[in-house]
Amino acid sequence: MKEETARLAPSDRGFTLADGVFETIRAVGTLPLWWPDHLLRLKAGAACLGIDLPYEDKIIEDAMSSLLLAEGHQEAAIRVTLSRGPAKRRGLWPPGDARPTLLVSVAPSPLARSLQTVVIARSTRRNELSPLSRIKSLAYSDNIIARREALERGAGDALLLNTRGNLACATVGNIFLRFGGNWLTPPLTDGALAGIARSRLISFLGAREEMIVAASIERADAGLISNSLGWSSIVRLDERELPPADEVLDLAPLYSC
Repeated sequence: MKEETARLAPSDRGFTLADGVFETIRAVGTLPLWWPDHLLRLKAGAACLGIDLPYEDKIIEDAMSSLLLAEGHQEAAIRVTLSRGPAKRRGLWPPGDARPTLLVSVAPSPLARSLQTVVIARSTRRNELSPLSRIKSLAYSDNIIARREALERGAGDALLLNTRGNLACATVGNIFLRFGGNWLTPPLTDGALAGIARSRLISFLGAREEMIVAASIERADAGLISNSLGWSSIVRLDERELPPADEVLDLAPLYSC
């Protein structure tokens, strides 16, 4: 459905309560990258919230293909959003007769490769104890607060610590830091999302999943932020300059269909 004719009910719980999940998928031409992995994560997130996926896999795949073909972008970002759907009455408890809403949209998005300045967020923390830290929930307010803080402090992104003071993630991606030639990334138990690109980068970099305490972050000699649309090399961490990691790493093949 075209954006100008699509309709979302005012009572949709995705809009009123952030009651839903989403996936963002890179596409090259009409081919969605890593789609089976995204679909598995979408289903896992929906199951965590108790939301039924209203369509069979093939219908969702056909919808993505049709949109990609109609829009004609060489490189694109697909967003698949699933909410619990409209509610006939107000309240927190989900209605028994909910009809989930599934929205698929496409926008142009060339492979993101950038240089990023980051700060460690002071305004909010990642709650590693919450089930929401393990799914792509629609609730992104903490990330927005941290990103706003980063911009106010003259940086482009923020790194989020968890409730115990360990590094968890960036606002829109997983974080990899290099210490003396060894790449580390926070474990899922510290609030890191099980990123689709993250799993591939662990193998590509030979990275270890390891707790990174806040005090050790300043010792990193390089850093990367990754998500399904691309990656950023960290060139400034708080007030310290870092060499761009992609000067010696070619990650583009990971993002090719």
